[in-house]
Amino acid sequence: MELPEISDFRTLFLSDTPLLDVRAPVEFAAGAFPNTQNIPLLNDEERHLIGIRYKEKGQSAAIDLGRELIDGQPRAERTTAWTAFVRQHPQGVLYCFRGGMRSKIAQEWIHAATGIAYPRIKGGYKAMRSYLLEEIDHSIAEIQPVVLGGRTGAGKTIVIHKLKSSIDLEGLAWHRGSAFGAHATPQPSQIDFENRLSIALIKHRAAKRRALVFEDESKAVGSRHIPPPLYEHMSRSPLVVLDVSLQERIDNSIREYVTLALEEYQNMYGEDEGFQRWAEYASNSLSRISKRLGGVNYKQMNDKLQYAINHLKQTGNPEAHTEWISQLLTKYYDPMYDYQMEKKKNRIVFSGAREEVVNYLETNMQNILLRHH
Repeated sequence: MELPEISDFRTLFLSDTPLLDVRAPVEFAAGAFPNTQNIPLLNDEERHLIGIRYKEKGQSAAIDLGRELIDGQPRAERTTAWTAFVRQHPQGVLYCFRGGMRSKIAQEWIHAATGIAYPRIKGGYKAMRSYLLEEIDHSIAEIQPVVLGGRTGAGKTIVIHKLKSSIDLEGLAWHRGSAFGAHATPQPSQIDFENRLSIALIKHRAAKRRALVFEDESKAVGSRHIPPPLYEHMSRSPLVVLDVSLQERIDNSIREYVTLALEEYQNMYGEDEGFQRWAEYASNSLSRISKRLGGVNYKQMNDKLQYAINHLKQTGNPEAHTEWISQLLTKYYDPMYDYQMEKKKNRIVFSGAREEVVNYLETNMQNILLRHH
């Protein structure tokens, strides 16, 4: 019996189809897709041994070794895990690297165990990844970015989340896009970031949204790089500026880098270790920009930071962080922002407070599209 293959990648990604990835964990870690679970046919060690056998004695000997390594108990365990996935996600599909032997074996074992003809992806991971890379280029040609600027701490991400026609690059790259932007958990791989971005763009195009709001970013968000053609397009696009008071920026920054960041670390590591790790993250983030701050500024800010950390630990109150954050915003971020904005000022089409900016973006996207296309 010929088991089914699927090659309509667009529908897969638009409908958030659950994906079963049967590649080895090392391949999965290098790059995968959202809504994917990795239940490998071969673990890293088995894959490594089969690779060596393939080099030394050819394909047939490698296949024999594969059968030998996963016959019996490993086959039973893997089939049980796949079956659980299939029963939980009857609409899902499975894939390996090229849609070849590994996904066929998984399909056959699932079919033998359950009678279910679970589909595999034609061309596997490689074909889906190529499709998403091509779609990034198609999307960039079709969309009109509108860039949302504003000083550090202005709450640009809050605005992005209020708008349907927007893409949260910092969310996709899992980084807040500043010296203090790292989260408690690592960023996705560059490949994962590109895959997420491409899928988000495909969904907007399917919804006929062509003017899309992006936050004003540098070329990289943390250590993930915005695809150069998109970055170039953004750097020529209309700019809307969010203006908020220094006090509001301090409050937003305390919420992001103190309250929410501490919560992340404590959820992961427990109360005491979480606090310790968060304090190290804050201290290390400041230390990384010490050269650019200059010795005197750095010492002042670090003293205030250490005082605020101790105050927070003793009282649970983050208010002592106001001082060093205020200094960081006005002495470090604002001069850089002013320098950058001087170069971008001819692109500004609107500036205002949060509600004004949200209102402008919700009502003027069509006009922006007409003017710039």
